[in-house]
Amino acid sequence: MTHDSSRADAATARQQEVSPAHDPRSAWFTEARFGLYIHWGLYALGARHEWMRSREFMSNEAYERYFRHFDPDLYDPAKWAKLAGAAGMKYMVVTTKHHEGFCLWDSKLTEYKATNAPCGKDLLRPMLEAFRAEGIRTGLYYSLLDWHHPDYTVDVKHPLRYDEAFVARDALRKWQNYVDYIHGQTRELLTEYGDIDVLFLDFSIPGEEGFPGKGKDEWQSERFVDMVRTLQPNTLINDRLGVPGDITTPEQYQPREWIKIDGKPVLWEACHTFSGSWGYHRDEESWKSTEQILRMLIDTVSKGGNFLLNVGPNARGELDERAVERLEEIGVWMRKHQRAIHGCTASPAHLPACPEDCRFTYNPKTNRLYVHLFAWPFKQLHLANFSGRVEYAQLLDDASEIRMVEGEKKLTIEAGAFDEGRPANMLTLQLPVKKPKAAIPVIELFLKS
Repeated sequence: MTHDSSRADAATARQQEVSPAHDPRSAWFTEARFGLYIHWGLYALGARHEWMRSREFMSNEAYERYFRHFDPDLYDPAKWAKLAGAAGMKYMVVTTKHHEGFCLWDSKLTEYKATNAPCGKDLLRPMLEAFRAEGIRTGLYYSLLDWHHPDYTVDVKHPLRYDEAFVARDALRKWQNYVDYIHGQTRELLTEYGDIDVLFLDFSIPGEEGFPGKGKDEWQSERFVDMVRTLQPNTLINDRLGVPGDITTPEQYQPREWIKIDGKPVLWEACHTFSGSWGYHRDEESWKSTEQILRMLIDTVSKGGNFLLNVGPNARGELDERAVERLEEIGVWMRKHQRAIHGCTASPAHLPACPEDCRFTYNPKTNRLYVHLFAWPFKQLHLANFSGRVEYAQLLDDASEIRMVEGEKKLTIEAGAFDEGRPANMLTLQLPVKKPKAAIPVIELFLKS
């Protein structure tokens, strides 16, 4: 056996320790770790949340004014793709159709689409082409809900759920027509737009407030999944069809640990917004800072997950300037620190716990551990039970050496020997007093084999 093959075997063993059951289809996904989510539709004109139609109980007729005026004349998906690439994002997911029912592509199954709006063109195809040109993998979001389709029945999310005349006509709606419609549109997307890496289907609805729910039986999910697997077997499917998927997708939520189902760690992805809305919201002000977003990204990867960060383009086809600013700042950090994110995962179980105010990410291929410092300590960072485990340490920002002290040490002062109180198994990293300029400093530890 050659030295290289021994290293490869060791890396494989380490990967198995820090990964759920290995699936070759998802290898790119866990390598990527960071993606761009895009929520774009007619709600960009209303500019007050993508759920505004449901929240304001708007009829098709009232909502029609947005369709009549949708003309994103400044749309340049190449700019979006370059911004995402510079931010270190390795894949994207775009809303081909959100709950409002409007389609960004030239679907043959509806007239409610971008090609029939004033913009008059397919908006999806150039977007996918632009991101692929930047080396970014492409994913599609498709809503199982549709408040515009004539055969979509009333539920607790429907805008007209309290309109008695509308509800009374529910018995006349032909649900199978609607199921055939969502299956048919998904078939279009998976046969006419190239290789699709992720299919994000949204979402099953529990029954509540006297309204029926919609789940796997209503969506005919088993048949749905079989179709996807047949058309594009490598496509990763999320978990919102009411049947098991490839990816578990907590939304606006940071879990305490690696997500497990039946006690086993699973492939997972946290999806988050910059602010309180997924779609463009002109007046929304609860925007997260760049440092907060980076902390969320790091925390997610430290628990074995992916981080999908959303932007909501406006009705002229441009990204909110607040999102652009933060993506550029994320890119500044990622340029120097991306190897602490890409290809990384949770620290393996055999390694000691992370110190307070820090997060560990770990690359099993290189056997390097990354210490992300959420709070900069004074001169020393103590790593309990790490003595003898680390070959070399450096700041990732500039590859400057971090000197290490292992185990017990006594200082001689005028009054005699002074015990620092450091146990024998302690590894102490000697840090500069002044915090590096990086938003979140990272120390790279080269672990011993």
